[in-house]
Amino acid sequence: MGILDLIPGILGEIGGISPKNVPPTRIGNRTYLKVTDGDAAYDTVAEVLALITGTAHAQFFKIWQKTVEAQRMMAWGYGSPALQRNQGYMWFAMLDAGTDWDIGTLRIKQSKAREWESKVVAEIPDGRLHTTTVTTLVTATPTDINTMIPLPEKVEFPLIGEDSLMILEYALAVAATIHDVGGFEIPVTSYE
Repeated sequence: MGILDLIPGILGEIGGISPKNVPPTRIGNRTYLKVTDGDAAYDTVAEVLALITGTAHAQFFKIWQKTVEAQRMMAWGYGSPALQRNQGYMWFAMLDAGTDWDIGTLRIKQSKAREWESKVVAEIPDGRLHTTTVTTLVTATPTDINTMIPLPEKVEFPLIGEDSLMILEYALAVAATIHDVGGFEIPVTSYE
């Protein structure tokens, strides 16, 4: 070990000079995103249902979007040893109350502000995201954690930063008679 190997350690002892650029530890807040958390054109159930359309389509259409606020970073999903089973669980349902379901695939994405670069986080058939009772949104919302789809924090993707987008897209395989009810709760981690 030479004298040059000691310099970073010595400089680290001098106030204001650090041998490494070590980021502070982040502690995320766990929460759920709902329809009303979306941007202005995506923050009501009526707007989301209108974007799904009433006709089956194989391509994915954007049905919901949230812009990440200033000085905040977010990640889809959450996970913590403080939680039962260490992760968040999600649900998603679009239906004609009392009659039938929209049946399709939900795509969860994150994107740069102008959508020139996007990453697909998950694609999930929506039949796994709600109950089999089509009466109302309350009865369609699963409550048994054993039947719900987990969404742990997606640490394999970069954090979604300020002005970037959290997006839901939907490919409608079979349309409900008249879709008039909908909702979702998707776990996210928020860093401030």
